[in-house]
Amino acid sequence: MDLDFRGGPKKPKVIEPLNNLTEPKLPSFDTLDGTGDPEPVEPAELKTDGPVVDSKTASQKTGFFSFRWNHSKRFTIIVAAIAILVIGGGVAAAYILHPADQGSTSVSKKLPSTKKVPTTVASNLTGLQVDPSVNNRPITGVMIENSEDARPQSGMDQAGVVFEAIAEGGITRFLTLYQDGTPDYVGPVRSVRPYYLQWCMGFDCALAHAGGSPEALSDVKAWGAKDLDQFANAGAYWRIDSRYAPHNLYTSTAKLNELESAKGFGTASFTPLTRKKEAPSKTPTAASIDLNISSYAFNAHFDYDTATNSYKRSQNGAPHMVINAGGDQVQLQPKVVVVLMTSYGIASDNHSQYGVTGSGEAYVFQDGVMTKGTWHKDETKTSLSMTNEAGQPLGLNAGQTWFTALPGADKMTYK
Repeated sequence: MDLDFRGGPKKPKVIEPLNNLTEPKLPSFDTLDGTGDPEPVEPAELKTDGPVVDSKTASQKTGFFSFRWNHSKRFTIIVAAIAILVIGGGVAAAYILHPADQGSTSVSKKLPSTKKVPTTVASNLTGLQVDPSVNNRPITGVMIENSEDARPQSGMDQAGVVFEAIAEGGITRFLTLYQDGTPDYVGPVRSVRPYYLQWCMGFDCALAHAGGSPEALSDVKAWGAKDLDQFANAGAYWRIDSRYAPHNLYTSTAKLNELESAKGFGTASFTPLTRKKEAPSKTPTAASIDLNISSYAFNAHFDYDTATNSYKRSQNGAPHMVINAGGDQVQLQPKVVVVLMTSYGIASDNHSQYGVTGSGEAYVFQDGVMTKGTWHKDETKTSLSMTNEAGQPLGLNAGQTWFTALPGADKMTYK
């Protein structure tokens, strides 16, 4: 009798049929000891009627993807952590190193630029920065009365250019030009004279007026002026009740622009005045200007205002105020004052006459100083221009430019 290693008789080996083959039991992680390693488990014996089959071989034959992991839980966790780090690092590297644009649609992550793109241009009339569409507007001229019964006037503070001269009897009158400014209350509107018409046509302006001297009305037709006469276009004007005629005729740039459009008066074509950058003097030498035009009630005075680098206008011993439709008043304060030296006389009908074509001396007050130059206007439709004593264009500050016509330098003082 054969004995086994325990000293007992050996049991005969029983061979089971192959169809009773069972899969070997895997170690359970529930049997971990304190060290984290699994308790040793004896491999189950394979019972077969054929040759003994190795348990490892048997397990591999139970399925195509059968896999046996014989490592500890601690080792498994460490390997899994390393794998996650490796895979995550690879994904991050691919994201960082991958080209930003492979030809597909992409969204830029660049922040929008904070640099402002200029959207304005210099006004042809004033030199101030305006929307480009402003320069496509017509230049609108309005004859404004300056008799004492007409004061305070309206809308003049928004004019880009003003011309001042005597109309008759020593009473001055203004030609005001509009393009940037669009006041809705302008007046009182009065009649035109030839020299105002010539200044206006140098800016290719359409002129609003209430009649005129016989010579001026003839010139309107002969020169082909853009005429907005109230007598032929009453719908663009109205009379106010707070004043008596003829000092109560008013209009607005909106009504005049509508009339201009109906008449086909489009964009003005003229050579703008030369402009320059402001350069206020630290030691002003022209802080006070007096212009002896005719008499005390109509003589002009200007005081230089350092805060705004402009000139505050006065007449008849008081600030020259203008009023809007709501009753608010402001003092006229042009940026530049230009005195045009020109011939002056009185016609047989007692209306004034000025020589406004050709050339003559010009005294330009701006930045608190005076610059002497020459004005030029070759003919009625030619634009007004100025040069300095070197013959170069004389630049003006942007803003309202005020022109006053005088017969000689002895009518002007400044300090």
